[in-house]
Amino acid sequence: MSLTLSTKTTPFPYAAIAIATYTQKADLNYDESATSVTLALDGVQYTAEDEIVYALVKAGGLDADSPKAVTYSELARTLPTVTGVPDILSVLDSIDNHLAYRTFLVTNDITAVDWLLWGAMRASIRALGLLKNGQHVHALRWFSHLESLETTQIALASVTAAKANKARNNKTAASFALGLQNAKQGEVVTRFPPEPSGYLHIGHAKAAMLNQYFAKMYNGKLIIRFDDTNPTKEKTEFEETILEDLSLLNIQGDSITHTSDYFDTTYDLAIQLIKAGKAYTDDTEQAQMREERGKGIASAHRDDSVEENLKHFAEMKAGTPEGVRWCLRAKISVDDQNKALRDPVIYRCNLIPHHRTGDRWKIYPTYDFACPIVDSIEGVTHALRTNEYRERNAQYYWMIDALGLRPVNIWDYSRLNFIYTLLSKRKLHWFVDSKLVKGWDDPRFPTIRGIRRRGMTVEALSQFMLAQGPSQAIVSLEWDSIWAINKKVIDPIAPRLWAIVTDNIVPVIVNGAPELPEVKQLPLHKKDPTIGQKNVVYTKTILMEQEDAASFEDNEEITLMDWGNAVVRSKTTGPHGEITSLTMDLHLEGDFRQTKKKITWLAQPTNANPLIDITLLDYDYLITKKKLEEDDDVKDFVTPVSEFREAAFTDANANALKKGDIMQFERKGYYIFDGAGEDGKLEFIKIPDGRAANLASKAAGKDTASREALAATPKTASSDAEPRPASKMYEVAKVCGELPTTSISSKMYEVKSVYE
Repeated sequence: MSLTLSTKTTPFPYAAIAIATYTQKADLNYDESATSVTLALDGVQYTAEDEIVYALVKAGGLDADSPKAVTYSELARTLPTVTGVPDILSVLDSIDNHLAYRTFLVTNDITAVDWLLWGAMRASIRALGLLKNGQHVHALRWFSHLESLETTQIALASVTAAKANKARNNKTAASFALGLQNAKQGEVVTRFPPEPSGYLHIGHAKAAMLNQYFAKMYNGKLIIRFDDTNPTKEKTEFEETILEDLSLLNIQGDSITHTSDYFDTTYDLAIQLIKAGKAYTDDTEQAQMREERGKGIASAHRDDSVEENLKHFAEMKAGTPEGVRWCLRAKISVDDQNKALRDPVIYRCNLIPHHRTGDRWKIYPTYDFACPIVDSIEGVTHALRTNEYRERNAQYYWMIDALGLRPVNIWDYSRLNFIYTLLSKRKLHWFVDSKLVKGWDDPRFPTIRGIRRRGMTVEALSQFMLAQGPSQAIVSLEWDSIWAINKKVIDPIAPRLWAIVTDNIVPVIVNGAPELPEVKQLPLHKKDPTIGQKNVVYTKTILMEQEDAASFEDNEEITLMDWGNAVVRSKTTGPHGEITSLTMDLHLEGDFRQTKKKITWLAQPTNANPLIDITLLDYDYLITKKKLEEDDDVKDFVTPVSEFREAAFTDANANALKKGDIMQFERKGYYIFDGAGEDGKLEFIKIPDGRAANLASKAAGKDTASREALAATPKTASSDAEPRPASKMYEVAKVCGELPTTSISSKMYEVKSVYE
């Protein structure tokens, strides 16, 4: 059963959505193309709001028939048309008098007319404004009660969310207003052609989402095609994981194909080019060929006869020792200003068995040769690709024209780049092979499963990618913007728990606390009780973190979260100045709004109330340079320490979590539960929240080991590495020279006197 409506509906059917959530007899379905509110209930369609409300109330067993019900139902229907202030006040006076000795309009419980009149008042700006002036206390009490119900709040929240989603979609639609050239509704075919040689990363996500977006925009089709023309790198395993990653992104192709499905066709077309004098075989060494292409020098074999070329190509196909020396080049130009047109290689030998075709083929087409051919054959109308391929667009069109194939439109967009991030499969492979990461799903990796494991949601990823739109600008983006979007997605739904770092944990005696442990159920999320409940244990002895305990002044009043205020009475210290214990007096009469410190804590563990050992994980960037150039050696720019582990306790509420659940440890941040680690402890990965300070390098000051590792970094790594300041402000030269070196012994800077 579904209630379908648009956020644009006027007057807005507040009564319908409120009663739908109150009776739980219909789901809310926001469809911006809907022209009216519609309820599908038990096979019957209702379109008038009062009919919808009565149908839902009847289904929920809450209907009541009386002359008063008819009167107030008619009043609800006419109220939106009443505009004069005196007339509205007259209506409110009548309702207020009626409710002076009544809780609801007709019976002792909520009925249909309560919802209808409440909804009519909420939809009328003037009526609502006059009601809230405070002159109609009984009517306002009745209205406020209906509005404060949990189900009503859920309904109103759904409207806010739908409007926000509409705004995002409108913004995205505006960014794509130009659309695709020569595109026709129902005829557009796009394709996403990943090479099955690694896992999808965040750059692939943009390509996949844009291809799906345009296919849906034009009611067309999306092809998922595996570009499997290099058996040296490709595996079936990668095909499976790519499909899994696309599924995680809610991307479904209309068909799945492989370039290898067309190896016979590409081979025949290569023969066709040779016979037409548009391709030739070449055994020039790779380095020499690169130099000749750069200088515009023709190959010694460029004018070989068709017969010679066919003979060498046959040797290549057979994979003979003679054949593997040769390659096939398109005969386009020797010295074109666009170097991509300088006789590119279109076929080469590879004796490694293919993961799909086995050892049938010893020669394979290059991407630049196979892609336009397969695009044309499969009916692709628009080939979306990053503008780094722009110089090769002319080559793409040459292949189509030289082979007499159906033309395809190319649509360019900017490649997605992030600072301090590797998107090169070769470099990512190096990290995996060197065991500097735990695999392709390592939270430090920009792979889809890596960022998902670190807590990135599909909704945030989709919002971010589509917001980038068809921009042609080539920029290196900061990670803060995408993580900030992610925070907005997870904050309303993330349950709240507590964790206490175990290092120098402090026991606290709370005078006035129950002698025996008491347990209370509190909401997991204070703003959304539907998320569930958690058990909070109150005991005479509690535990808190050293950092909190060290910050307390004598007799300071602080707030113990989810409990109340307490006054610090005494504390003991250890030999190194650390706090070893505290005593507090519970002061529940205190006002939490007057205290500066709101402290998380955990009850002293007992057999009946054990605490759980957990590990909190945080990560740094893998590299120390904003952007690695093609000739940079990645091992010269590896961040020495990029994983940080911290032991902590949490309570038994964490036992309800499943791997992949996102939650918040209050005062610490958002985390995603990653399951049990090798030591059996539950592990929680910190989710970046988009704040620049939290995305800055952590290695320089996290711990002594990190600093020593940084000090040992080779100069080749640090000399070209760019520092990452916590602030986004630019650096300027000091007008007074270098400042004195300072040492940090506390959170405050300690500097020498200028008179010393």
